[in-house]
Amino acid sequence: MIVYGPVASWRLGKSLGIDLISVDKFCSFDCIYCQLGRTEHKTIERKIFVENSQVKKELDNIHEIEADVITFSGLGEPTLARNLGFSADYARKFGLPIAILTNSSLFSREDVMEDLLKIDWIVAKLDAPDKKIFEKINRPHEKIKFDEMIEGIKEVRKKAKKFSLQMMFVKENKKYAEEMADLAREIKPDDVQINTPLRKSPVPPLSKGEIFDVEEHFHGLNTINVYSSYPPKVKPIDYEEMKRRRPE
Repeated sequence: MIVYGPVASWRLGKSLGIDLISVDKFCSFDCIYCQLGRTEHKTIERKIFVENSQVKKELDNIHEIEADVITFSGLGEPTLARNLGFSADYARKFGLPIAILTNSSLFSREDVMEDLLKIDWIVAKLDAPDKKIFEKINRPHEKIKFDEMIEGIKEVRKKAKKFSLQMMFVKENKKYAEEMADLAREIKPDDVQINTPLRKSPVPPLSKGEIFDVEEHFHGLNTINVYSSYPPKVKPIDYEEMKRRRPE
């Protein structure tokens, strides 16, 4: 299955997920905190992982859903899927806002920008203030350059209907919160989502006190954090499919 959830999201509410990668973990990053473990296939090549016919079949089989938003996410970086734009258009049949959780790495590509313009709510990752910390935390594909990624984020933000920055804080970047807040002010997102890995992760989360200290640096910006926001109750279509993408 490529459709999973709805997921109880502290950021998005009741989120019905669409996983256009779905088989193994294909990503342009290998983040130290990833709940899915090490990246099996680190790549920047866009391709079709799930055929359009399967996307249509699974979405056509959903007749009633209790969800606030449809979100492209899952086992890898969703902008790697070359049929992201097609899938976003087809998912409009449910009359719900379309969101994406993305690591921002391919934003400088024109074809990715075209697909992102079809999405209502872009939630873009940014975990570092500079190249050194970026490479330490996100362990990107060798062809991804930090400065180019930042410029891509700024361009997407200008054109996005709704744009959020998601920032994952761990021991390795917590002391750079002020620099990251300054970068967020340059980008001017609609909100900043301050996170730490509370689900199963290779690295421990920051404490509630540490996250609230981090959030203080973001004064003047709209912020939410994982400790002060509460997810809604949901009833997943298939619990095992949800757990495969969001391990407890």
